[in-house]
Amino acid sequence: MNWIKEMFKVKKPIIALLHLRALPGDPLFSEESSMEKVIEQARFELVSLQEGGVDGILIANEFSLPYEKNVSYVTVAAMGRIIGELKKDILIPFGVNIVSNPLATIDLAAATGADFVRSTFTGAYVGENGITDTNIPETLRRKKALGLNKLKLFYKVNPESDIYLAERSIEKTTKSLIFHCFPDGLCVSGNSAGVETDSSLITRVKSVANNTPVFCNTGCTKENIIEKLSYSDGACVGTAFKKEGKFENFIEKKRVREFMEVVFEYRKTL
Repeated sequence: MNWIKEMFKVKKPIIALLHLRALPGDPLFSEESSMEKVIEQARFELVSLQEGGVDGILIANEFSLPYEKNVSYVTVAAMGRIIGELKKDILIPFGVNIVSNPLATIDLAAATGADFVRSTFTGAYVGENGITDTNIPETLRRKKALGLNKLKLFYKVNPESDIYLAERSIEKTTKSLIFHCFPDGLCVSGNSAGVETDSSLITRVKSVANNTPVFCNTGCTKENIIEKLSYSDGACVGTAFKKEGKFENFIEKKRVREFMEVVFEYRKTL
């Protein structure tokens, strides 16, 4: 638990999601799109998040819909370029995530000097993409081989949008995950991005997580963040920072600041 305070310098940190716009090769990358525009927007949102007061930033290819099971080389290359261009402007701890691709996420972290990563590292699950079978032994051995001893891994306990092929209680999943797979942090999610995480699920995971930090992973808003933080050790926040609280919109610094002011006041009570 101590690493959270050491890295983010606060109790119950807010990790903001910086959702990169569609990248070359993605279906949503239009004829009017360009890497320069993606980078420009990412830099604008990075500055808005930092000036709004968040404690960390997770950079993800959220608009690479539908997500690939085996990510294209161009996506990894594009994210490496974007983060490289943003690096001088990043003033707080940052993480990376290539959605649905844990191994590529580890490689990207090595190339960019990320402080942490978040992914669905474990389990086999089913959804619109068919069946996904993760490979945590390979992922952890890659991390070891690359010498990423300081890199922190946030594991999703329950995958967003999908369901496990062999359903177990979330307590059993959490205990097995901790025993076998050595997570640095755990993320508990709602049914999809932007959907509120059930506080009772956070409580159930927290009850068996021992000293492993537990984060609320989706659906935090200015109105419910105090409740979510009262049950968790921090939160990942994306949609709430966007105009009108809609996933597809851009981040607004005013919304970030208003959200974080609620968090600042709450921390005074800790």
